[in-house]
Formats: sequence, structure tokens, C-alpha cells
Amino acid sequence: MEPYPETRLLITGTEINYLFICPTKLWYFAHGVTMEQESEWVDLGRFLHEQRYANEEKEVQIGSIKIDFIRKGDIIEVHEVKLGKSMDKAHEMQALYYLHYLKRLGITAKAILNYPKLRETKELTLDGREKEVEEAINGVERIKTLPKPPEPVKTGKCKKCAYYELCWV
Repeated sequence: MEPYPETRLLITGTEINYLFICPTKLWYFAHGVTMEQESEWVDLGRFLHEQRYANEEKEVQIGSIKIDFIRKGDIIEVHEVKLGKSMDKAHEMQALYYLHYLKRLGITAKAILNYPKLRETKELTLDGREKEVEEAINGVERIKTLPKPPEPVKTGKCKKCAYYELCWV
């Protein structure tokens, strides 16, 4: 494995997630504009996370990544808790980024996406998807270096977004 530029270990899972939800949201977030503390959807997700997984050690920080919780066994399980599947690609890429990050630190793991409201889980491994993760990292780095946010594209997700007013009001 080639040496890994230190800057690539500074990207967060949230940034990878936002790349697939909305590049404009990613740019604002990466430039210190955080609106999520005002979001009822974030509060609901936090509540579900706290209640459903009360016995887990939560918010495990490893470098620049913060994993919802980890279970140790034959192989480490990285768990992410999500409300629903409408942003499934963003959830998958965030979890895959965590696996990629951990692999760079010499840790082999698998990821579990937890959808407690749906009573479903989805297991992911990095197998064959490293190029996809590298492309996502490149996308995040490119958007973070833009002098201004990319033009927003209005979708059905916008109305529930904490950044809605920055883009559309």
C-alpha cells in the first residue's frame, strides 16, 4: 500500500455523506457553516441512536472519523445508525469510507448500516469498492477547495434540509 497523504485522513464521514446528498451542503459544512443543530431530523436521529443502542459505546472517535458505535468480535463491526433509506448511497459511501480509513490504519472491519425505524440492517465490506471510495475522497477535496459553493440543485430532499434557507430563500 502506498503512503497516504495526511490530508486524506482529515476528511470526515459526514463530508463523504454530504457529497452524495448535495455538494452545496458539503461546501457550506466544510467551510464552517453548520446548520444541523437546528434540524429536527438530526434530533430525531440522535434520539433513535441514544434509545435503540443505549448499551453501546457511542460516538467512537478515530482520527477525523466519528463512528456511531463499534462491536468487537472475530472482525470489528463499524455501525452507523440512519433514519431511513432515502439517502442509501450516501450512507453506504460514508460507511465504506470508514472501512477505507481503518484499512489505512491497518484495521480490517466490516460496516453495518442500522435502520432502527425500519428494523433493518445492511452489511457492507470494502471488497472491490476502494476505487469508488477514492473517487469520493477526490470529489470532497475538489468541492472543499472551490472559492464559493456550487450552485444548488433543487430536489425533494431540499425541504427537509437544514441548509434550505441558504439555498432557496
